[in-house]
Amino acid sequence: MNELNIPRTDLDSQEFLELRQATDKISSFLGQRLREHLTTLRPLFIPRKLLGTYIKSSSQQEINGSDKAFAELQERFSAICESPFQLPKRLQAPLPAMSNVLEYTPLQYELALDGDNGKSITITSPTRFLISYQSECPLERLQGMLSGKEAKQTDDMRQALICHLSLVLLLEYFPALKSLLEDLRYQVDIYEIPDLGNLPAIMITAPLTTFLPPDKFITEVTQLSGIPAFQEIVAQDAVENMPDLLKAELQKSAA
Repeated sequence: MNELNIPRTDLDSQEFLELRQATDKISSFLGQRLREHLTTLRPLFIPRKLLGTYIKSSSQQEINGSDKAFAELQERFSAICESPFQLPKRLQAPLPAMSNVLEYTPLQYELALDGDNGKSITITSPTRFLISYQSECPLERLQGMLSGKEAKQTDDMRQALICHLSLVLLLEYFPALKSLLEDLRYQVDIYEIPDLGNLPAIMITAPLTTFLPPDKFITEVTQLSGIPAFQEIVAQDAVENMPDLLKAELQKSAA
């Protein structure tokens, strides 16, 4: 899933200031809430449950299905490791130890503005987050290595890819974990990160509607600030109209 389909809505300067302040507060609350959830759920997301003896661990217990899981991890790694990362395709088992600490990053993406000489700006979502196993190479550092802002560290880049791909596989092999996140009112999707060779990552979304103003308004704001960045805005009625996922499922089952 790469297409986000963010709606566009007109607003004036006063509405923007008020909604921007509300959005900042909501985004901060959602981030803190997500951090607490990921900390609580940490014992359920042990990588060894998926990869068994294919990953270094203090416990070398065989895990049913780990052969298939490692083969699938190898296949998905091979599909993305050469471009743009220029990494060897072959993974050597056992893989380096992987922490079961889950970290999150607010989703960011590039938006090309109409009528501004093809200028692109970075959009940050207040309700969408990419989650991964913690590594020495979080997304910002990985992007820095590819852009040339930081020297490439092959081992760190490889481990970052493994961390993202392993979490994607874990939720596929253990769908109850995905259901648990959904019961916490998160939508769970796979998002392919465009500037990282379409690296698949887990994206979770809080059930709040966001929008962007027209390109002209965004251009004016970014020109005034001098910063080529903007944030999606939480709609004024988003909290009141937030869907009740459990209610929807009960209605569906009773139909």
